[in-house]
Amino acid sequence: MSKTITLTATDGTKVEFIDDVIGSGAMKDVYFSPDKSYVVGFFREPQDANSKDRLTNITGTYRERIFNQVGGEYWKNLFCWPTKMVEWNGKIGIVCPTYHKHFFFGSGNFKGKEKEGKWFASAKLRNRFLPAEEKGTWLTHYHMCIQIARAVKRLHAAGLAHSDLSYKNVLVDPVTGKASIIDIDGLVVPGKYPPDVVGTPDFIAPEVLETRSLKIGDPNKKLPSIQTDRHALAVLIYMYLLYRHPLRGGKVNDLDAAKDEELSMGSKALFIEHPSDKSNRPKVDQLSKSELPQGDVTKLPYSICGPYMKELFNRAFIDGLHNPTLRPTADEWEQALIKTTDLMQPCQNPNCEAKWFVFDNSTKPRCPFCGQEYHGQLPVLNLYYSPKKGVFKPENYRLMVYNKQTLYKWHVNRFVTPNEKTSDEDKKPVGDFHFFNGKWILINRRLDSLYDKDLDKKIEIGQYVELTEGKKILLSTEDGGRLIIVHYDKRTM
Repeated sequence: MSKTITLTATDGTKVEFIDDVIGSGAMKDVYFSPDKSYVVGFFREPQDANSKDRLTNITGTYRERIFNQVGGEYWKNLFCWPTKMVEWNGKIGIVCPTYHKHFFFGSGNFKGKEKEGKWFASAKLRNRFLPAEEKGTWLTHYHMCIQIARAVKRLHAAGLAHSDLSYKNVLVDPVTGKASIIDIDGLVVPGKYPPDVVGTPDFIAPEVLETRSLKIGDPNKKLPSIQTDRHALAVLIYMYLLYRHPLRGGKVNDLDAAKDEELSMGSKALFIEHPSDKSNRPKVDQLSKSELPQGDVTKLPYSICGPYMKELFNRAFIDGLHNPTLRPTADEWEQALIKTTDLMQPCQNPNCEAKWFVFDNSTKPRCPFCGQEYHGQLPVLNLYYSPKKGVFKPENYRLMVYNKQTLYKWHVNRFVTPNEKTSDEDKKPVGDFHFFNGKWILINRRLDSLYDKDLDKKIEIGQYVELTEGKKILLSTEDGGRLIIVHYDKRTM
């Protein structure tokens, strides 16, 4: 008969758990609280003084800096952060909130099990094991990646590195587009708390593998850090969008399997889609049926992710692969992902699994996943900003229009950014687009200073303006307000 254990945490509060192991990870055994609102995980191995101090700061100082401030509630959804530390039978334990219910499979072979990120980052696993209702859409995968990038950005802003960022330590839900970073107890504080692990295979930065044989204290030895987190983050995003690993291709660097692995992920690591060195392209004839078509980089190249993402993937896996200082930051990933969602178009094929694709002027308007061509007029809104009154300059930012699409404050004003600081007021839709009686229109819902610049006419709330070729629409007269110029892709007319 299981019994309830009552302990006093290091912060003086009461902690209860049922003496029945519900799960075991690489380092901890986990127990439920009586009401299942939190879990207690006890380390199987003794923790030294440095580890205890790290856990004390993670559950105390670092947690307070992130959560006990204005907007702190937002981060509780993006992290499963340890809240307390306890001791029991000579073992150190940490208390963590229970995962949200949307992070558990609701159907299929894994019903009731955690949605560990690996199930959604591999074509083989997705295609073989996941029911359609658990896969989400390509757009929700972008939303997942935004949340992961945003969470990593927050860690790095606090001077912390996760050290073991991988799909094993991220929970995702493609249905809702939610994500949460877990296993926070190994955080690295540069110069204070060294890493406990070097990372998870597939996500370890090349420089860490390359210098793994060097002794601790050797100035040339590279250990997990913010820069290695940036590599892992890039790998995660690539895998969640393309369902393959960016470095695992067809090139063999050594006949010995272990040596080949170390070289292929370390000193000889090469992007499978490198534009000039094609020696690591995946050999399609060696891929299993379940790895296709996603494993074929000629059919689904990384360029389908759009221009903003392609640029960052180049920096991550070409420029920065062996030069950590050149890797994109988490903030850059967040911004590129957000801007890319504004280039999304719903696929017109109702049976398309992806449901969405990124429109890019360099390609034909065709869904890359199912091949469905886009039929109908396709308005493209080019956004302009005003460095000074009466002057507008292009912003390298476009908004693709689709029926019933929503316009938000961050589209209207360049000083508003959709992130953790966005107010509830700024999250409200300010307008929406419709295809009505054969015409594309923008309906003003909440904008006080929307103007048709061609007619010098104010568009009142509740009124609409037609999106005709070359139409200039001032979205706001406020400081930071944008101008849009309508352009129709001639190939869709």
